[in-house]
Amino acid sequence: MILNYFFDFDKTLASSGDASVKATKQAFQDNGLTVPTTDEILDAMGIPAEVSFPQMAKEALSADQVAKLVARFRKVYSDYELASTKLYPGIQDMLDQLTQRHKNLFIVSSKRTDAVDRNLNNLNIRHYFKDVVGCDQVDHYKPAPDGILLLIDKYQLQKDDCMMIGDARYDLQMGKAAGVHTCGVTWDAFDIASLKREEPTYLIDAPMELISLGQD
Repeated sequence: MILNYFFDFDKTLASSGDASVKATKQAFQDNGLTVPTTDEILDAMGIPAEVSFPQMAKEALSADQVAKLVARFRKVYSDYELASTKLYPGIQDMLDQLTQRHKNLFIVSSKRTDAVDRNLNNLNIRHYFKDVVGCDQVDHYKPAPDGILLLIDKYQLQKDDCMMIGDARYDLQMGKAAGVHTCGVTWDAFDIASLKREEPTYLIDAPMELISLGQD
């Protein structure tokens, strides 16, 4: 039976609209770099900017250039996020239902922990979550399993009782690497075909479908 739910944040629980795309393009432009396309940016969402930005860059970047680029992105993104970040329909009801059933809810995100906490508080849903793990708390980013394994160890969880839920293949790869159940969500996924290729335990089209999964 699934007792412990590990959620990605962006494009799984909430949409930041085009804030990430706009902030990425502006950061590249402000640093005099070739601006990536919207599809390139969306395809890389789900892994930290420290990893995805050098992959998207047409120019070779030094560590200092990457740090400057990421810092600019986060500054611009923070200017956009408050107004643009919204919960998807059905998310609040789903979180209520899981909480009423005494499930343990966690966030495992490629964003920094403080940024995720800020988003959760702005959306008034922080109280649902037992803990939040951002990219600053792990040595290896998604799709490495570090974030999930940290929580399993910290709370002495059984892997067979755990499930990772996310919109990107990196979330599913992380869940599989950690040895837990996986659930792909399609309501704002950039590439549903890539989710199917990961052969998740479950694939759902609406938040409330999550309630009944793994309860036999």
